[in-house]
Parts: sequence; structure tokens; C-alpha cells
Amino acid sequence: MAFDIQKIRADFPILSRKVNGYPLVYLDNAATSQKPQAVIDSIVYYYSNYNANIHRGVHSLSQEATDAYEMARKTIQEHFGIKNAHETIFTSGTTHGINIVASGFTNLLKKGDEIIVSAMEHHSNIVPWQMLCERSGTILKVIPMNENGTLQFSAYEKLLSEKTKLVFVNHVSNALGTINPIEEIIAKAHEKGAAVLIDGAQACSHLKPDLQKLDADFYVTSAHKMYGPTGIGLLFMKEKWGNILPPYQGGGEMIKEVTFEKTTYACLPHKFEAGTPNIAGGIAFGAAIDYLNTINFNEIETYETELLAYATQSLLEIDGLKIYGTGPSKTSVISFNLEGIHPYDIGTIVDKLGIAVRTGHHCAQPIMEYYKIPGTVRASFSFYNTKEEVDLLVKAVKKAQLMLG
Repeated sequence: MAFDIQKIRADFPILSRKVNGYPLVYLDNAATSQKPQAVIDSIVYYYSNYNANIHRGVHSLSQEATDAYEMARKTIQEHFGIKNAHETIFTSGTTHGINIVASGFTNLLKKGDEIIVSAMEHHSNIVPWQMLCERSGTILKVIPMNENGTLQFSAYEKLLSEKTKLVFVNHVSNALGTINPIEEIIAKAHEKGAAVLIDGAQACSHLKPDLQKLDADFYVTSAHKMYGPTGIGLLFMKEKWGNILPPYQGGGEMIKEVTFEKTTYACLPHKFEAGTPNIAGGIAFGAAIDYLNTINFNEIETYETELLAYATQSLLEIDGLKIYGTGPSKTSVISFNLEGIHPYDIGTIVDKLGIAVRTGHHCAQPIMEYYKIPGTVRASFSFYNTKEEVDLLVKAVKKAQLMLG
């Protein structure tokens, strides 16, 4: 499929609606993306035609649902370059996946062990590790960041030691758009024998990671940020860790055999998939990936890079506007402030003009503390956004500045 922006926009029904009397300009894709008709249809079709619980039923509907769910797992496996389908674990989202891993390491770490996170993490990749440290006595260390929103790699190398057991870094910063050098981060950690978890929630709508090539031990992401539904996500877990870590929760499906004397656990991936899953969500996750692959990720990346450059240049023409996150490698996220104006006030005014942006700390308060600001206005772009929409954003920001300045 050729990259035809108008045809692509027509695939997303919500983009044709109006907000406050204006055509919707949706620039909050880093929070959640909109859904193409193909994804919506897959959910409706499931509930209309073969809704049933999976894996345990012998009747036709159950078998059809099971086949569709497991086919989606296979689609996800192939898209991310995962070696084995059983290393592809369905979760409710990125946060759930991180908590599965953090819980699993509770009894594998001891007092005095060290784990490392970066200064630009989402709270979901900070809080679970702090909780792990409280349980185990492990020490949390932080990779510092630079003024331009990049990590201090030399400082990271100095933090690594024989005591380092785990390293956690996001692939892309949700607040700044910075693409982190995760290949080098993973390689350096492995030299010390440490395992690595990569938070890919912000990356996977813009990039197509090859997880065999990256060699991360764990990789987590959410479907809703890559044009799929909410409530479903991916935890990639290397088979060796899947055999070591205990289950996160007990229940149906995650068992091999249960007696009142003893329970034995199922093999991957079911060991970490207790209970009835989000069946429709899993199937729709596969549909979202199928849709993305009809467009071609190279074309997505090229288009979004051009859009980011255009938006950056256009916004910087506004007097008193400052962009946070100016590193050389970014995805299509622009976090900015206007001098003397609170970001919330800007967001409120541009919303009246039909433009959806995010304001606040973006669940990344340590970044805001670093810059000594209360938050930012964040405009995050997708391949269905246009330069005309960027122009409308710039016009709206100027109007807000005139009203509030």
C-alpha cells in the first residue's frame, strides 16, 4: 500500500468528527493512538460471531476463538522478531508487564544488589522497581540525563558493576521523544551479567524493533499506543527467564496440575497468563499489527520524521517558546512551554479550537524536576497527522499566547 495520507486518514473514523465546532486535530498520540476501522471491525466481528472462552473448550466457537487468539500471538511474535511464540506473553499493557518482571525478581535479589533505571523513565518504569527495592533491600541507581534530553552514557558505564543485576530503560521517552541507544545499553549490561528490560510503549508505533537482534531479556509494550485496543499488551520474556521467574498471580490457565497438596505450573506463555484473558483485545492487537504492516514502517518513519522537522521549525518561530528534548535522535514528540504561561492554560485554549494535546508532567515527574518546570505542553504526532494540522496547532498556540500573555 502506497503512503497516501488521505486514504490513511479515511481508515480512522474518529478523525472525521468535530470538537467544539472545529475539525478534530488529534495530537495526543503518545497517550493513546486512534484506531483504524480494521481494528474496530475485528472486535465487533469477534463478539458478533465467535465469542467464547479459549483453550479449554471443545465446542466450535471456543476452538475458533482459540485459533484467532493464538494466530494473533503468532502475528505479534513475527512482527517483533521473537524467536519462539511461547516467549510472547499477553498482558493488560506495559505497566502489567513491568510488574510481572519486578514481582518475579523479588526472591532472586538480595540486600546490596543493585538495579539501574534512567532519569527519563515513565513512572511505570520507576515505581515497580522502588517497590522491589523495598522488598529485597536492593539499591536503585539512576542514569543521569543531559540538558538536551539525552542520557549520559559515560555515567551509565560507571554505574555498572558486578553488583548490577537489572537495568531498565525506555526505548523512547514519552515526555521528550528521545530515542535511547538501547543496543549499547543492553550490550554493556550483559558484559556485567545483568539482565535488561526495555519499555517500548512509546517506540512501537514509530519503529519496528527486532527483539532477537536487540537481545533484551524483557521487552514490554501496549497495543493501545500502536493503533490497537486498550487493555492488552506484550511482555517478551526470554525463555530462560520464563523458566526461572515464579508466576505473578495464580488462577486458571497458568497451571499444569492442581491438588490440595501441590500445584505445578504451566509452561510459557500460560504460566504468566492467569485467568480469562482479553480475548477480543488480543485478536485486535494482531489486527492492528497487520494494518501497520500494510503501510510499511520505513515509510511511517520517513513521513513522521518530516512532520517532526516541520512542526519543530514552525513552533520555534513563536517568540518565547522553548522545546524540551532536543537530542539528535527523536520520534515525533514535541514538549514545549511558552514563557510566563502555564501549560495547562495553553492546552485548555487549543482544545476550544478542536486540537487535542497533552499537558502536565506526563507521568515523568523526575524529568520536570530536572528542568525545574511544572510540566509541558506535549504535541505527539502520528502518520495520520498532516502539515496542515501542524499549521492549525501553531495558529492556536499563538492565539493562546495573545490571550494569556
